[in-house]
Amino acid sequence: MGAAFFYHLTRRPLEATLPLLLEKSLAAGWRVAVRGVEEGRLDWLDEKLWLGPEEGFLPHGRAGGPHDGLQPVLLTSGAAGNDPQCLMSVDGAEVAAEEVQRLERVCILFDGHDEQAVGHARGQWKALTGAGCAAQYWSEEGGRWEKKAESG
Repeated sequence: MGAAFFYHLTRRPLEATLPLLLEKSLAAGWRVAVRGVEEGRLDWLDEKLWLGPEEGFLPHGRAGGPHDGLQPVLLTSGAAGNDPQCLMSVDGAEVAAEEVQRLERVCILFDGHDEQAVGHARGQWKALTGAGCAAQYWSEEGGRWEKKAESG
C-alpha cells in the first residue's frame, strides 16, 4: 500500500521542484506518470524538462506516442500508459484513493501562492485520508523541505 505525499510549493516553482522529485523516483527504480489537467501546460513542462540542467538528462515523453509503455517518465492528462509505480499530480489533477493504495507513491504538488490550488489540495487531503490512505504533508516554507503532517 502506497502513500500520498503533498508538496506545498512556496519557494521554488513547479518547473524547479518536479525534476528533483523525478530524479529521486527514477533512482528508486520507479516508472513515473506526471498527470496534469491542460495539454498546453504539459507541453510547457515537457519543454522545461528537455531544457533541464546542463549536467543531466531526464528521460521522459508525452502520452500519445508509440512508445508510451517504454517511457520512464510519461506526461499525461489521463491514464498512464507506462505502468508507473509513482504518480505525480500537478495543477490540481485528480487522484483516486485506489491509485494511492495501488502505487508505491503519489506526489501531489501544488502552488502555495495560489489560494485555489491550496484549497483543492486540502480537499484532496481530506478525500484521500478519509478513504484510509496514508498521507504526508511537506512544506518548504522554512527554506528546506519539512514534514508538517502525517496521517495513517
